[in-house]
Amino acid sequence: MAQLLLINCLILIGGERDLDVKLKTEEVNSALRKNNTFVHPDYFIIGGFTDIPNMKYYYVFLFVVYIVSVLGNTVVMVIICFDYNLRTPKYIAVFNLAFTDLIGSSALVPKVLDIFLFDHPYISYGDCLTFMFFCNTCFSMEPLNLVALSYDRMIAIIFPLHYQVKVTHRFMFSLIASFWLFVITVILIEVGLLTGHSFCQSVVINSYFCDHGPIYRLACDDKTPDLIISMLLSFLIVWFPLVFIVFTYVYIGYALTKVATIHERVKAFKTCTAHLSLVAIYFFPVIIAFASLGNLHPNARIISLSLTSVIPPTLNPIIYVLQTKEIKESISWSNFKHVLKT
Repeated sequence: MAQLLLINCLILIGGERDLDVKLKTEEVNSALRKNNTFVHPDYFIIGGFTDIPNMKYYYVFLFVVYIVSVLGNTVVMVIICFDYNLRTPKYIAVFNLAFTDLIGSSALVPKVLDIFLFDHPYISYGDCLTFMFFCNTCFSMEPLNLVALSYDRMIAIIFPLHYQVKVTHRFMFSLIASFWLFVITVILIEVGLLTGHSFCQSVVINSYFCDHGPIYRLACDDKTPDLIISMLLSFLIVWFPLVFIVFTYVYIGYALTKVATIHERVKAFKTCTAHLSLVAIYFFPVIIAFASLGNLHPNARIISLSLTSVIPPTLNPIIYVLQTKEIKESISWSNFKHVLKT
């Protein structure tokens, strides 16, 4: 009888969904009291936005952005594959950027739409960690791809006579492969640390996907290792790439002032406009999100992080098509007819 009264009271207070959450939390707490083993919930609940009407329109917007991203990145990858002139070390990095954006968007957006647009907020424990792994791996590769492109631009402009020796196909393949190995390793460590936690506070993730920070804060044991890996990844994946890219362009600017005329400097920097645009599109929202993270309302945080996740993969291929001379020439009608003949 007491249990039935408790259930009825919870329904009156918070509704059926809140009841599920509270009962699940009570179930976990009860298990913890009985023994000291790790308690992994059967599922998590993606909280998402709160008290915002007509949010379905935002998810429709994400769907449109996702379609543009898939089409744009697929086009860039196909162009690079079929145009022999684009099979250079630089375009290995560009291809990897498009591939990363395509996989990252496909890992995130369809699941987010399924969760919120079709009202499936429950996600199993294992699926949630898998979801986190793929999303975080692809998001982490984005700035490292920009590092590879900035290094390519620095060598091409400052050491043009040595470019063929310093930036080879083998070097670029090795660099990109080492980035993938590094990212996969650290994200596996990040996700692996979560499996050692007992979750007894709640099963509601206050984010729009299986976000590492909101999840490890739900644990009821020592969170220090997770905090350390989170801060370390922020430095290695965000701040170190940004510092490296800024350094390369400061170095390029300094070197050009010593040896080049104004016309030559402008011409050299024109070859960097596409890459600089990608850097600005990726890092400005990330910096704003990090700077105001503690002061943002949860809804504003979710919008900021979700746009940061989907806008760069959508704009990257558009920028490369519009601002890169080699790709514009590749998609010209005359070149298209030549490809058809061959």
